[in-house]
Amino acid sequence: MSVTEDKFTRWKQYEELAEAMIPIVGRLHREKDVTILLHSRSLVNKSVVSILKTHRFARMIEGEELSVVDTFPMLQAIADLDLGAAKIDLAQLLAAYKASDKSLSIADFTAQALAGATGENKASAPGPQDVVLYGFGRIGRLVARLLVEKSGSGNGLRLRAVVVRKAKGDDLKKRASLLRRDSIHGAFNGSITVDEEKNQIIANGNVIQVIYSNDPSEVDYTEYGINDAILIDNTGIWRDREGLSKHLRPGIAKVLLTAPGKGDVPNIVHGVNHREVDPAEKVLSCASCTTNAIVPPLKAMEDEFGITRGHVETVHSFTNDQNLLDNFHKADRRGRSAPMNLVITETGAASAVAKVLPDLDAKITGNSIRVPTPDVSIAILSLTLKRETTREEVLSHLRQASLTGPLARNLDYTEATDAVSSDFIGSRAASIVDANAAIVDGDSAILYVWYDNEFGYSCQVVRTVQHISGVEYPTLPAPAGA
Repeated sequence: MSVTEDKFTRWKQYEELAEAMIPIVGRLHREKDVTILLHSRSLVNKSVVSILKTHRFARMIEGEELSVVDTFPMLQAIADLDLGAAKIDLAQLLAAYKASDKSLSIADFTAQALAGATGENKASAPGPQDVVLYGFGRIGRLVARLLVEKSGSGNGLRLRAVVVRKAKGDDLKKRASLLRRDSIHGAFNGSITVDEEKNQIIANGNVIQVIYSNDPSEVDYTEYGINDAILIDNTGIWRDREGLSKHLRPGIAKVLLTAPGKGDVPNIVHGVNHREVDPAEKVLSCASCTTNAIVPPLKAMEDEFGITRGHVETVHSFTNDQNLLDNFHKADRRGRSAPMNLVITETGAASAVAKVLPDLDAKITGNSIRVPTPDVSIAILSLTLKRETTREEVLSHLRQASLTGPLARNLDYTEATDAVSSDFIGSRAASIVDANAAIVDGDSAILYVWYDNEFGYSCQVVRTVQHISGVEYPTLPAPAGA
């Protein structure tokens, strides 16, 4: 057999195994609330090619690529266990097995490694957690897609309602259509219908009540059977505690803002400070997309090298708050045509770092340039470190942080030599380190960090909701440093 034929035969074998993984992963998710991960990247609802690409990317710590030949037997062993709600990382499990003396079979090793989540020890799902979206713009619709995708067995997050101001014409149909198709992120993965009589959108069987209101104080959510819900405010109209507290109506337990919170509103970046949130806190913020992008790499660099000072320059895609053509705007430069200009503007992300990382004893400054692209941005972190290092050491540390540890779900890493912004549309990480663009010289490090300022941020919002609602299940085996 030639080398070409051998490679093709192996690829077909890998395809067959990946195909066999799909129903097992789906059944575990629907029936047991078990999410299968590969170095923190979910395999739920993934295609054959996506599963194989995830294996190729998520390399073992010592540098060898993961293979479905190794992970499939482990997945089979997991499926045979009496598991409770959990996230199980096949890569971490396989790494632990390879580090063992291999005296146990894969099935026995898996059963032993996951014993804390099986039988009498298994965790039961807390039950469905109602979620309400206040506003249905760019972030609101992407969060809706994610919530529907993660509905699983029905015991996790459950999108119950969307609150909007009623527009003229076929409001319901138009909003459903915007959820169904997106010029940047493509078509919704599934079926969407509308019930005009009941003002409902049905997405993959999830009934979403559309509530028309001009004022938060007008709505009693219990009238719609909604109780103890988490309300996600996507409008940004209210940013302080007093304003956001207007949402704490009957049926609403907590409010989460998808913009930087002002005053004493806690700003959360999942992966960095979400575990420090007071469980009794009712008003919270997910900060900004840029804050979520820069804080994970800053945290990783601070922990290993220390940071004396830094400057953040973001090259940010234009947003809906800018004008298509020159027109009046409350901000001076944002009134100029967004698709025709580079627009210098301010960013509060640098000052927000102190709220999320209060122990970072370093001055961080920042600025932003809006550019004529519709999605995906890049942050340039220019850092002065507390000790000298090398480019190889910095990149090795950031790559490791993207695979294991508390930042693995939030920080990604690419070594692609030809990467451009459109490659990162749909990225679920808060930020992606571009290894080939990094510059390190002694105690100076310049990092280029990509982020999908729409979808990546929406994923951070959903992760935060999962945490504050108690449906963020433990990851097994526990990541190092988590």
